[in-house]
Amino acid sequence: MSMSKDYIFTSESVSEGHPDKVADQISDAMVDGHIAGDSKSRVAMETLVTTNRIVLSGEITSQQKVDYEAVARKVVADIGYTDPEIGFDAKACNVELYVHTQSPDISQGVTEGEGLFKEQGAGDQGMMFGYAVAETDELMPMPILLAHKLVKYLADVRKRGELAFIRPDSKSQVTIQYEDGKPKRCEAIVISTQHTPDVELKTIHEAVLEHVIKKVVPSKLIDADTKVFVNPTGRFVVGGPHGDTGLTGRKIIVDSYGGMGRHGGGAFSGKDPSKVDRSAAYMARYIAKNVVAAGLAHRCEVQLAYAIGVAMPVSVMVDTFGTAAIPEEKISERIMKVFDMKPAGIIKSLDLMKPIFRSTSNYGHFGREDAGFIWEKTDKAQDLK
Repeated sequence: MSMSKDYIFTSESVSEGHPDKVADQISDAMVDGHIAGDSKSRVAMETLVTTNRIVLSGEITSQQKVDYEAVARKVVADIGYTDPEIGFDAKACNVELYVHTQSPDISQGVTEGEGLFKEQGAGDQGMMFGYAVAETDELMPMPILLAHKLVKYLADVRKRGELAFIRPDSKSQVTIQYEDGKPKRCEAIVISTQHTPDVELKTIHEAVLEHVIKKVVPSKLIDADTKVFVNPTGRFVVGGPHGDTGLTGRKIIVDSYGGMGRHGGGAFSGKDPSKVDRSAAYMARYIAKNVVAAGLAHRCEVQLAYAIGVAMPVSVMVDTFGTAAIPEEKISERIMKVFDMKPAGIIKSLDLMKPIFRSTSNYGHFGREDAGFIWEKTDKAQDLK
């Protein structure tokens, strides 16, 4: 996306207690459960959560048996929905199951040695984007990075029992003013958090400002004109899946770059790594981040596109938005030499045959230093140079 030098940009994030994120975590816990016992598992899991009900559906082919109901209940308990009074409770909720095996027509295109081509092909057609920008240490856009950190910190504070009135569902939004293409200050910060019925709005506002916002957002970014909104509707008691139905894959912009950079439209959660919606989006981020880390561009977006059943991408596009240190064609040539973009190559180089997916399902799939997030490493920067 081409940008003028001066602009204001906003991104949002949601906490692990947000209904859509509850669904994402349950779906990814199923992926992990199968991959832990059978790394070649094929999983496409969709979850719906609503008032005291979890509906699990999808296509799964795996040698590993998973107790879906037990896994779903554990995820919900870990998030903190353990009180029947708030309309969604890990122990009491109903769990419905609608799962069958992967279509053999898809399977033969993805399985090595089967189908029209003999090597492992892409699990679907589509395009995936990866993005990186040198405006934060994590090489992520600042608005989404701060939005994630706010809801993550709020959840940590809740789980430590520091603010007893906080419930699991929350959202954040951060607006950054850019000058000359660089983040200058916070124009606005919004946090809405679910809470117990007996607490005053003033108490919530003061607590969130002191215990969360001031701890997360660098003070140099906040000035007298920064607008701070905490629970701007005035009340947020009813929340989580009781307040709003949640579905897997409905927070794809939260999961990626907060709207900065493009998105191919495919969700990540609930999908095993043979599905390029997930694995190739991770690879595209890995490539873009290493290009920026190598100093070849200040900002970089990589698009990969695949045909179902075919291993090599049908296209690889690099856009540096006029910030490249060398011609973009040269960057593309180096990318083709350094990175293996076939599905089997992606899975191998990013070590994706491991049960790491539930940990990705909250607070962004990118910009995190957690163990297992191989696509966040900048170990290819030297090769690209």
